[in-house]
Amino acid sequence: MLDAIKSVMVPIHREGHKFIAIFAAITFVLFLIWDPLGWIGVVLTLWCAYFFRDPERVVPSGDNLVISPADGVINLIKLVVPPKELDLGDEEMLRVTVFMNVFNVHVNRMPMSGQVLHTTYVPGKFLSADLDKASEENERQAIKLETKDGMQIGIVQIAGLVARRILCEAREGDVYEKGHRFGLIRFGSRVDVYVPKKYKAKVSLGQTAIAGETVLFDLSGKQNDVESQLI
Repeated sequence: MLDAIKSVMVPIHREGHKFIAIFAAITFVLFLIWDPLGWIGVVLTLWCAYFFRDPERVVPSGDNLVISPADGVINLIKLVVPPKELDLGDEEMLRVTVFMNVFNVHVNRMPMSGQVLHTTYVPGKFLSADLDKASEENERQAIKLETKDGMQIGIVQIAGLVARRILCEAREGDVYEKGHRFGLIRFGSRVDVYVPKKYKAKVSLGQTAIAGETVLFDLSGKQNDVESQLI
């Protein structure tokens, strides 16, 4: 019974407290107007609390593992030139995209341990986040991270069709441990991870990823058949 309660009563991210309060206040007013409207408000308030849930995760050990920064579905694995705001050069890198719908946990976690070299906010459109062109046209927040071995990878939070706010707590010079929270995106979005193209993705298209737990790459092994993964 206790385990069942814990599975439902997960912690709420602090960013969600004000939204839950707003939803609850509106629900109170709706009850004053008409009871059926109030019950609709109750459902929406519960959904808001569910959206901002922030469960604990078991982070896999291993300095060479790159883990998923977000909950969602792997919908793109592609060789691309990283966006200029990442300052990772003009050579192609392997990008894995995790698409989050409105029912996924939206707290983002650092995919590797390392130091933040810089972050860049880029204003843009709000196209559907599952489109490839969203990486270049949508509002986004880019983070360049350097590991203790000197490798540089990119993480990009991208707003989507419903998302209207990217929260990124990472700042230049910050040092993160793998799996630690660094932000969230409100109401539907995606996160891209860029690594050197010689490495092989450990996930496949359509696979469900769990932030802080699912391994995207093992940087101790090199990529031999990158073309077979791409779409």
